[in-house]
Amino acid sequence: MATPKTAKAIKNTKARRQAPLHTPSDLGADATRDISAALNVLLADVVALYFKTKNFHWHMSGPSFRDYHLLLDEQADQIFATVDPIAERVRKVGGTTLRSTGHAARLQRLSDNDADFVTPIGMLAELREDNQRLAGFMRATHGVCDEHGDVATASVLENWIDEAEQRTWFLFESVRQS
Repeated sequence: MATPKTAKAIKNTKARRQAPLHTPSDLGADATRDISAALNVLLADVVALYFKTKNFHWHMSGPSFRDYHLLLDEQADQIFATVDPIAERVRKVGGTTLRSTGHAARLQRLSDNDADFVTPIGMLAELREDNQRLAGFMRATHGVCDEHGDVATASVLENWIDEAEQRTWFLFESVRQS
């Protein structure tokens, strides 16, 4: 039988589990809603692009294997490095973030590629297009942040846009025919 002290601790634990997540923010409810929604969709796209980049990294073949394999590993690391900061921005502005891979799959705009075989040039061309689209999605998210005066999120987005553009450029140059 639980002691009164144990019963009180259990009750307090249950109450904390049911308490809503509320991070204080001066951005307002509309900003929290809009920025969180935009960042969560962006996060889903980033996760999708990370998995696709790793998929292609793992399944690369051909005479340029080493160069492409290393390029995609480097790019995947850079993409993955944005996952936690995006989710944390959602929490910092007062929102809640993705809770599962299923949630991410429902939100992502970038297509998966589950093909048994993709040529190396096909892989790089598809990733180039996806990175270019991701940069556009980031610009749109930046616009939402600008509308609500969220300069902190807009600032980090600017760096991520630059990184996406650099990945696009490297992939473009890697598949360009002279």
